Parts: sequence; C-alpha cells; structure tokens
Amino acid sequence: MMSERSEAGRRAAAFRRTREAHLTEVAEDYVELIGDLIHLRGEARLADITEHMAVSQPTVSKIIARLRREGLVVSRPYRAIFLTEAGAQMAAEARRKHAIVADFLRSLGLDEATVDADSEGIEHHVSDRTLQALIALTARLKAEAGTK
Repeated sequence: MMSERSEAGRRAAAFRRTREAHLTEVAEDYVELIGDLIHLRGEARLADITEHMAVSQPTVSKIIARLRREGLVVSRPYRAIFLTEAGAQMAAEARRKHAIVADFLRSLGLDEATVDADSEGIEHHVSDRTLQALIALTARLKAEAGTK
C-alpha cells in the first residue's frame, strides 16, 4: 500500500507536469499552425493566423511577440512570420504527437470532428511513454480490424 507521503508526491508530480504542459500548449499550437501555413502557402501572415485560430489580431500579435522572444519565430512589421530552427522542431514534435493521438482515436472508430477536437487537447498532455503505448495499441486495433 502506498504511503500518504508517496501518494502526495506522485500527485504533485502529475499536477506539475500538467501545469508545464499548459505553459507550452499555446506555443505548440501556434508554431504548428505557422508551419502548416508555410507549407501550404509559402508564408504565414498575421491575418491567416488570426482566421485559423479564431481570435483577435491583437491577441495573435501578442502571442507572436512572445514566440519571437522565445526564439521560435522571426517576423518584421507588416511581413510574413517564419519559424526558427527551434520553432520548426517544436512544430514537428507537436505534429507527430497530434498524428499519433488522432490515429489512435480513429482506430477506436470515432468520427473526424471528435478526432480533431480531442487530439488537439490530448497532444499537449500526453507523455512519450503513453504515446508509445498508443502506437502499439493502434497497430493491434488496426491488425484486428484488417486495416492500415
């Protein structure tokens, strides 16, 4: 049986990890979107980000300024926004997690709207260990269903 002290330590670690994930999830969402826009259109403009995030332009401007300070994007006034190496790496990792979670949810037979909504939240809070378990379980579910 787990002692009260070790139970408190386990819960504190879980809460700490959740708080840390909350600190990075906005940055991950924005760099992932910026990367997608660059891939689709060759650039990411403030207006495009505003439209896709469904928030106001001042909100996007504030977040882009934060991402610039954190070394994740480069931009100039009235110009497109581009990812730095660090921003591109963060976007790739967010995209990887998103794909794993979405693939798992699809393998459960969920509709695309649910898959999209749920994978957006889960991707920020899932550990690498859980991702590996999801990959294995998804492969097993697909094998049982006879799909790829």
